[in-house]
Amino acid sequence: MSITIALAGNPNCGKTTLFNEITGSRQHVGNWPGVTVEKKDGIYKKNKDVVIMDLPGTYSLSPYSAEEIVARDYIVKEKPDAVINIVDGTSIERNLYLTMQIMETRIPVVVAMNMMDEVEGRGDRIDCGRLSGLLGIPVIPIVARTGKGLNELMEAAIATAKNRRQPEQPPIFDSQLADAISAIADALGGADSAENNWKAIKLAENDEIIARAVPSDKKGAVEELVKAANKVSDGDAEAKIADSRYRYISKLVKECVKKGSKGSQETRSDKLDKILTNRILALPIFAGIMYLLFACTFSENFLFIPELPSPGVWLAGIVEEACSFVAEGVIGAVEGLGASEWAVGLVSSCLDGVGAVFGFLPLVLVLFLLMSFLEDSGYMARVAFVMDRIFRHFGLSGRSFIPMLMGFGCSVPALMASRTLESDKDRKITMMITPFMSCGAKLPIYAMFAATLFADSNQTMVVFSIYMLGIIVAVLGALILNKFAFKSETSNFIMELPQYRIPTLKSVLIHAWEKVKGFAVKAGTVIFASTVLIWFLSSFNFSGMCDMEESLLASLGNGIKWIFAPLGFGDWRASVGVVTGWIAKENIVATFGQLFGNVSEETVEAVMAGEEALPAITEVFNQVSAYAYMAFNLLCMPCFAAVGAMKREYGSWKWTLRAVGFQMLTAYIVALLINVVGSMIF
Repeated sequence: MSITIALAGNPNCGKTTLFNEITGSRQHVGNWPGVTVEKKDGIYKKNKDVVIMDLPGTYSLSPYSAEEIVARDYIVKEKPDAVINIVDGTSIERNLYLTMQIMETRIPVVVAMNMMDEVEGRGDRIDCGRLSGLLGIPVIPIVARTGKGLNELMEAAIATAKNRRQPEQPPIFDSQLADAISAIADALGGADSAENNWKAIKLAENDEIIARAVPSDKKGAVEELVKAANKVSDGDAEAKIADSRYRYISKLVKECVKKGSKGSQETRSDKLDKILTNRILALPIFAGIMYLLFACTFSENFLFIPELPSPGVWLAGIVEEACSFVAEGVIGAVEGLGASEWAVGLVSSCLDGVGAVFGFLPLVLVLFLLMSFLEDSGYMARVAFVMDRIFRHFGLSGRSFIPMLMGFGCSVPALMASRTLESDKDRKITMMITPFMSCGAKLPIYAMFAATLFADSNQTMVVFSIYMLGIIVAVLGALILNKFAFKSETSNFIMELPQYRIPTLKSVLIHAWEKVKGFAVKAGTVIFASTVLIWFLSSFNFSGMCDMEESLLASLGNGIKWIFAPLGFGDWRASVGVVTGWIAKENIVATFGQLFGNVSEETVEAVMAGEEALPAITEVFNQVSAYAYMAFNLLCMPCFAAVGAMKREYGSWKWTLRAVGFQMLTAYIVALLINVVGSMIF
């Protein structure tokens, strides 16, 4: 029979890192609360009969947030065979509060004392054996990110699960409060039941969810006993229970933890935060770091050295050459087999479309590697903290910036993460503006235009400015929505800032690979299917095979191009690109690859060397209209998958259509302003 072990712990305690290590799973390791929105499962890589459930990070089992509700419901209702409670050894007092609450459920539990390397680095010492004896449960020291102690931890957890070794209730409460809780448990059906005892504690804490579940025939008696518990607790049993837990934790820490001489010294994180979260310096530093990220991805003169390409550009060149070599070989083979003209055209068109997307894959990889490093180091959590100062002026809390940061990867999980926002107003506004972030699928669009229309300009600055435009428009959009559509108060923002850590190579690679894999899979499925459809529509009309200008696709594009003419791109091919981008944003590059021919950086280099004529895309766009086109696709309705995520989170089509309408109107106005003002200046 299989064994189910749940992982529970505070945000930033290393829980998801541990999950990845023991299951080999590829979950994203984040540094902010709420990244694990739902519980996830995996199989222990050394024993296929052991199922590991990764629960959301939570500070307690009191239902104050969506994460805590998910974690508590699983532990209390599903009753796993054992719980591994991950405790951050550098913040042991705060982390043990959750341990006390898990023990109160009487579910078998093992404590994983994590980050012992940092504890020792501070000169501190935690006597895990002594702590285990006092708690009556196994306490195993580990370092999750390096794998140290994980074998011992899993052996202890499996043994605990098999034996169903329930922890004893720690002697936390004084006699009066303990008797009052016992009386509530008796009224519920008997104090000898672990479940009744836990419910009694929760009722004394004024837990509304548990109170609503009390049977009607027992409700009156229970309410009277809860009043009695409050009376012996100076009018507030909830506060006394919390205080009793912390008093007991203080005794444990006093006996089991020895602070070293470095404990009172200023930490490395404290010193860095004086600079990176400085009221004046924080935003310029953030902008500078983001610019460096794009320089490493797009710069032709890396580190200001002429003709030294950045890692992204260098890798993109290799992939483009490989794609061209494969395409020539495949087309040659198809022609050699005596295929008809339409079959050769279909193969060539598909290779152009998919190859155009794959050509920009290295740029996506390099950018995500660098962003993963920043996330796992703890810096991005500081950015959310810094942005709270700005967002508060626009009616949002800094917590809204967390889904927006995730939006730089993909809008779908970013929209799902908005469910962790406590304010309904914040949640709705955040879902409207999160798609304004430049997800990974939009990056190839920018790269394509940077390579073709901005070849003689600062390409890094062009792409950087588009990313910054998304953030600026999102902030201004929040201001407008807060002023005219929502008028409730701004919610508070409380967030734990993790210690700065150098991420492991494995963690960074896992995060980047997940993003790139999704990009590549989409190119091989959705985009491939789209290229076939685009080829058919661009090669046929109702009379049969025809020139592209007379095709069904041209008819569609010509029918809607008047909408985009004021924005500077009134060509039918540009209009079609916008529409296909709603299926998947990468589709725009695939569409242009088919309708305009080669739009790669390799082509532009050949043009500049006089070896090729200008690609057809330069006949439709100039730099101003190209920038307006990028801005429109940045801000307009996201892909259908993201719209579906919006519908799930809003729970209604009315709010979903409102959000899409706001995004389309914003995109149109911004692109129009760029085209009008830009045309006047340039």
